[in-house]
Amino acid sequence: MPPDTRIDLIIPRLTKATLTMSHLKDLLENYNIDPKKSLGQNFIHDTNMLEKIVSTADLVPSSRVVEVGPGTGALTRFIAEQAKQVIAVELDERMRPALEGELAQYDNVSLVFKDILDVNIGELVGYQDYTVVANIPYYITQKIIRTFLEATHRPDRMILTMQYEVADRICAEAGDMSILAVSVQYYGNPKIMLKIPPDVFYPRPDVESAVLRIDVHDKPLVDVSDDKTFFRMVRAGFSQKRKQLRNSLSGGLQIKSKQAGELLARAEIDPKRRAETLTIQEWAQVTRAYMEQ
Repeated sequence: MPPDTRIDLIIPRLTKATLTMSHLKDLLENYNIDPKKSLGQNFIHDTNMLEKIVSTADLVPSSRVVEVGPGTGALTRFIAEQAKQVIAVELDERMRPALEGELAQYDNVSLVFKDILDVNIGELVGYQDYTVVANIPYYITQKIIRTFLEATHRPDRMILTMQYEVADRICAEAGDMSILAVSVQYYGNPKIMLKIPPDVFYPRPDVESAVLRIDVHDKPLVDVSDDKTFFRMVRAGFSQKRKQLRNSLSGGLQIKSKQAGELLARAEIDPKRRAETLTIQEWAQVTRAYMEQ
């Protein structure tokens, strides 16, 4: 008997009214799916939380959405009810019967069984405007963010469920910056929209989570002629972040301390400062000074 028929007989289709942890466990059992920790599979079973997540995306009837890791399709159906098109990209082939069965009634959902890290984003969305809404595997959070923000065809916004600590780091201000914060804020404006307790997930994670919204800029926040050189400066500056900037740039760029000091002087940056204190605009000043030498 086909898996979707078995679900009809044993438990009701997932709806806003029936979505509970008990229903989710039954669904996983009947599709013979055991959540894999190695894939970061923690499924949200709370209806109110799913609605809140989607509401932060400000979707309209013409919205095109890319969802990463749809799992059993719980979040997918909430997105599908508000958007014109949902492209759900799932790595785990075990999820295919559950997704095809649970989402059969939604003709605006396309299922793609690939690793999002290997997908050409522009081709995936037909080079149209799109939004990302996803409960992403925490162990590849940074890689997924980079995949979209560094793509030649970037989204208009990203709504991501992730580890709270990581979301907090992304939203840091000058004085507590990191390479991650600079990398995200270069491309967009991040903001924590919701804090999510562990008990709305199954299996229950060991950490608190958050919904992070990134409103992506039409063009990078600062005007530099070469992105690669900009991030080379940032990586060099953070290579020994406990040291003064002159020394960390000296080691990271493999130049003499005197040269690093002269570079910072041209950029009008105090060489005694540390990398975490610099704003993105100041990193741009360092980049321009380096490229003009």
